[in-house]
Amino acid sequence: MSKFGWKGPSGFSASSTAEEVTQGIDGSSLTAIITGASSGIGAETARVLALRGVHVIMAVRNVKAGTTVKEEILENIPTAKIDVMELDLSVISSVRNFASEYISLGLPLNILINNAGISTSKQMLSKDNIEINFAINHLGHFLLTNLLLETMKNTAGGSNIQGRIIIVSSLGHLFARDIPFDELNKISSHNSSMGYPRSKLANVLHANELAKRFKEEGVDITANSLHPGLIFTNILRHNAFHRVIFGLANKFLLKNVQQGAATSCYVALNPQVKGVNGQYFVDCNIGKPNSLVEDEELAKKLWDYSLSLINKN
Repeated sequence: MSKFGWKGPSGFSASSTAEEVTQGIDGSSLTAIITGASSGIGAETARVLALRGVHVIMAVRNVKAGTTVKEEILENIPTAKIDVMELDLSVISSVRNFASEYISLGLPLNILINNAGISTSKQMLSKDNIEINFAINHLGHFLLTNLLLETMKNTAGGSNIQGRIIIVSSLGHLFARDIPFDELNKISSHNSSMGYPRSKLANVLHANELAKRFKEEGVDITANSLHPGLIFTNILRHNAFHRVIFGLANKFLLKNVQQGAATSCYVALNPQVKGVNGQYFVDCNIGKPNSLVEDEELAKKLWDYSLSLINKN
């Protein structure tokens, strides 16, 4: 297992840290948005990208927590270019407001890291009456990406630097079954255990559909998804069962935050990933996802269904 030192073709393993996989990279000409950057993997991703000179915009629900992380980063990296903006992915109007504000600032956008997530088996709906896992993990990011695409296209075209969209999924997508996406918005005992894995499958399908569209349009942007590794983070705050399981797991099976952020930082910055499009990464190497993600028709159905939901709100 790579956790114990096996290195893949990239030269990195599950033990590699975010700093190691970006060593020597100059990101001073880049601007990145990272969702869920106020804790865990997102906060470490923000820190390391800032360390490499990237102008980082932390898109966070809790602005106070985000500001605290920003201040901690600036204490250790005084030259860091980092800002905090409010974004609640569970609320469609908040996503629209964030995108509108960002565009109004006139900033470029080279990298979009859709990192924020939730894992809960509770039967909960968002403010917009959408199953909560699906709302935060997929739909909010789907809308955010769509609203910022023109900015990313303009940035890539004007800078001759390839844009990169990174969507953080998880191993949870491997357990997703082929349930119609519209079923996920119906609260029932049947769906309570499938909301999270299905939303994570949606992450990979979203990345693949984006990649396909970019290739067809000849757009100089790539889209990839990834599994950050098994790590105990704030995403489990709503899932007591998972907290217990992870709490009991052997420490050698879990990554620390520095290792957990490595794949996100690798796909975002490492030159080895230039031109790589529509792949699923694990431990900074290309991995094998759920076979359902190869279903192009399913990806198209998800895209159309996601559009129908955001158009209703």
